Amino acid sequence: MKSALALMLSLAFISTASGKVVTQTIEYRSGDRTCEGYLAYDDSTAGQRPGVLVVHQWMGLTDYEKSRCEQLAQLGYVAFAADLYGQGVRPDSPQSAGAQAGQFKGDPSLTRRHVGAAFDWLTQHERVDPAKTAAIGYCFGGWVCLELARSGKDVAGVVGFHTGLDASNPDDAQNIKGRVLILNGADDPHVSPESVAAFIKEMTDAGVKYEYVAYEDAVHAFTQPMAGDDKAKGAAYNEAADKRSWDAMKRFFVDLFK
Repeated sequence: MKSALALMLSLAFISTASGKVVTQTIEYRSGDRTCEGYLAYDDSTAGQRPGVLVVHQWMGLTDYEKSRCEQLAQLGYVAFAADLYGQGVRPDSPQSAGAQAGQFKGDPSLTRRHVGAAFDWLTQHERVDPAKTAAIGYCFGGWVCLELARSGKDVAGVVGFHTGLDASNPDDAQNIKGRVLILNGADDPHVSPESVAAFIKEMTDAGVKYEYVAYEDAVHAFTQPMAGDDKAKGAAYNEAADKRSWDAMKRFFVDLFK
C-alpha cells in the first residue's frame, strides 16, 4: 500500500459464493485525528479497479456501512468506509449523534478536511485506479459526499441516499469535477421542496451533470432496515426503494467507469 498512514488491524474473508472478498479494518490519520475505517475488495481480481468511498450516517461507522462495502466489493470495486468521527467515537443515541454530526454541519471546512483524508487514503491504495473513483453516502453521509465534490476533489461521481442537500456556499458547486446522483424519498420530511429547488439551481448554474430521483412512498432512511417500518416517524425502511436506488447506483457506476 502506497500510503504510510495505513495500518492493517485485522484481515478476514467474507463468506460468499466465490469466497474471495477480503475485508480489513484500517487505521488512518486525518490531521491529528486517528480514524478507523473499513476496506473491502475482491482478492481474485488482479490490477487496479474503481474505488468507492462509503460515508456513514449520523450514528457513525456501523455494520451497515461495512455491509455496503462488502456488496460493492462483490460488484468488483474497492470500497472503503470512512470514519469521520474518529476511532472509538460511536454515538449511542440520537442526541449524541446529533452533537457529532452538528460539528460537521456547522463547519464545512472540517467536513471537507476529514472526508478528504479518507478519500485520499482510498485513491492511494495499490488496487485502486485513482482516475476512477466515486463516493456514496447515507443521510448525513450523502451531504458529506456532496461537500467532498464541492471541495474540488477529483472524484468522478457522488451518490447520495436519502441525503440532505444544503450548501453553505452554492457557488462552490463550480468546483465539482464529476457527476452527481441523488436518490431521495419523495415523502422525506427532512428534505423540503425549497431545498430540492435550491439544489437543482445550484447544480444547473454550475453546469454540473446531475440526476435527482424521488421514490414514491419513501421517507427518510429508506435503505436502512434498522429504521423500522413506521412511516409516521419520518424515517422508515422501504424495500422497493432500497432495491431500486441500489440498482440506480449500479447503473450510474457502469456508465461512470465505462
